[in-house]
Amino acid sequence: MNQFHPLFYGYIHLTSLWVFLIPMLISVALLTLLERKTLGYIQLRKGPNLIGPLGLLQPFADGLKLFIKEPLKPSNASTIFYITSPPLFFFLAILLWSITPVNNSNINISLSFLFILTITNLTVYPILGAGWSSNSKWALLGALRAVAQTISYEVSLGLIVIPLVILVGSWGLTSFSSLQSNHIWIIYPCLPLFMLWFISSLAETNRTPFDLAEGESELVSGYNVEYAGAAFALFFIGEYANIIFINILTVVLFLGPYQPHYNAFALIVKSLILIFIFLWVRSSFPRVRYDQLMALMWKNFLPLTLSLLPFYFVLSLVTNAIPPHF
Repeated sequence: MNQFHPLFYGYIHLTSLWVFLIPMLISVALLTLLERKTLGYIQLRKGPNLIGPLGLLQPFADGLKLFIKEPLKPSNASTIFYITSPPLFFFLAILLWSITPVNNSNINISLSFLFILTITNLTVYPILGAGWSSNSKWALLGALRAVAQTISYEVSLGLIVIPLVILVGSWGLTSFSSLQSNHIWIIYPCLPLFMLWFISSLAETNRTPFDLAEGESELVSGYNVEYAGAAFALFFIGEYANIIFINILTVVLFLGPYQPHYNAFALIVKSLILIFIFLWVRSSFPRVRYDQLMALMWKNFLPLTLSLLPFYFVLSLVTNAIPPHF
């Protein structure tokens, strides 16, 4: 049996990391361009159209500008948390993308859905660390808003997930695809859950109308107000990577089966439609008040999801009792 030098395996792992990371960065860059173009045409203007053909190189120019800017740190900031929060936020986004069910996941685990919920819960720590360590009242208020909002809507997402897992009978994302390939799409029997999931995903990713952590008119950009250059770029990339990931996850959960090498194009089209709805919502709805955001979760979503849970539990018992030939 041939034995290779350990450096060879290290080189292979490093190469696979870059092969995985570069498409993620390119997709984030193109999403920013799509967002600016969409908002521009909705507001009867062109959007970016100077750098490259049709402005295609604008996001790459913006990224280059951010990464070559001089890093700044407030003199009264807490150095350790201030420096480590942006890379940690970016790392958690990469970790989520590593189990994205596109072709073959880099991390192959049976409880992939549960792993996703666990990692998304951890994103509150770098946000809170960034806001607290900046030693700015605006950054701290933005961080507290983001943490309270994320934790609240994690409760909603968890209660939405439980009926889905009961129907599918597994926490693995491949089980959702297998069920929908043999039966109907999950969105048909679970349309109320899909609507709750989609609205909660807007709040989970801090998107309009729930972008209260970045209220420019109130908090001057929120928890990342003291960041500039590469540190701000890491927060920005991580946020947009999470937007793409949550929409891919929505497609896998609700909108039909996914088999690698066969219907990847359908997965991309469905994800783009959901992403476009995200952008459309941003251009159409004003930012809600913070008390309205919390009331929507605790007074509306929570009772609704709790009432739907026994209904889908009974539905799963009925469907499992039906003989296969029916």
